[in-house]
Amino acid sequence: MPGASDVRLTAWVHGQVQGVGFRWWTRSRALELVLTGFAANKPDGRVQVVAQGPREACERLLGALQGGDTPGHVDKVIYDWSEPADAIAGFTER
Repeated sequence: MPGASDVRLTAWVHGQVQGVGFRWWTRSRALELVLTGFAANKPDGRVQVVAQGPREACERLLGALQGGDTPGHVDKVIYDWSEPADAIAGFTER
């Protein structure tokens, strides 16, 4: 069960983010922050990132996604905050 201060971040990353190790990089950052969720390629070239855990950790992941130190090239990140869903095990690449 998620903690009382946990949130769910859903982000859609636009740009040159497929085929460049972006999902692996995102998973690595999320695991460092002890977040659960996934990073998935979408048919339109975006990467969807869903992360769950403490808000501060999710905000740090969002900052990393928006920063200039990602694989490939990020044009923009559209994101949404929501209540956490049922517990997600680990952080996976889809």
